[in-house]
Amino acid sequence: MKTTTAYCLLLTAYCLLSTACSEIPSSPKPRAYPRVSYPEKTYQSFDKNYCPFTFEYPTYAQIQQDTNPLNEKPTDPCWFDIYIPEFDSRIYCSYYAITPSKTLAQLKKDAMDMVDWHNKKANYIEEMRIRKPNQVSGYAFILDGPAASPMQFYLTDSTNHFLRCALYFNTTVNPDSMAPVYEFVKADIQKMIDTFEWEDGKIGG
Repeated sequence: MKTTTAYCLLLTAYCLLSTACSEIPSSPKPRAYPRVSYPEKTYQSFDKNYCPFTFEYPTYAQIQQDTNPLNEKPTDPCWFDIYIPEFDSRIYCSYYAITPSKTLAQLKKDAMDMVDWHNKKANYIEEMRIRKPNQVSGYAFILDGPAASPMQFYLTDSTNHFLRCALYFNTTVNPDSMAPVYEFVKADIQKMIDTFEWEDGKIGG
C-alpha cells in the first residue's frame, strides 16, 4: 500500500513538472529604453576669432577646442567639438583652408572616404545636397543603422574654405533607443547649417 501511494505521489509530481516545462512562455516584455530629459531648444552664436565663419549652436552645448594628447597647443585653432553633455554626444568639426596642397577635390575625397568607412556598418546612406545663397554649399550624409557616426556633413565656399563635421554618441545603446535623441540633435545640426556664414575677414587654420 505504501509502495502504491509513493508511486502515485511520484507520478503526480512528474506530471506537474512536465506541465510546467511545457507551458508556452508569456510574450516578451517590450524593451525598456532609458528615460531622456530634453532641454529647451535655445541657441547662441558661434563667433570665434580662430575660425573664419559663424553659426548658431545650442545653449546646452559646449565648444571644446581640439588639443593634442599632451593637452597642449590645439592641433589646429579651428578644430573643435560641439559637446552636448545631456546626451554625451559630440559634433567633431575640422576646418581646412583650400590651398594647392589641400585642394577642394582632395578635401571632398577625404570627406567621402570617412563616410564610406562608416558606411560599412550602416544599413543605408542618404545624401542631401546643401546649397545656400551666401556661398555655402556641401553635402550631408545620413547613415542608418549601427554606424558609429549617424550623420556627417561638409560645407565649403569652393575657393577658400572647407569645414567637415561628424556626429558621434559615446554610447553602445541599441540604435532604436537612440533614435529620438538623434532626431533632437539632428535638428541642432540643421540649425547650424541654416545659420552658417563664412567671414573672410578672419583667418582660420
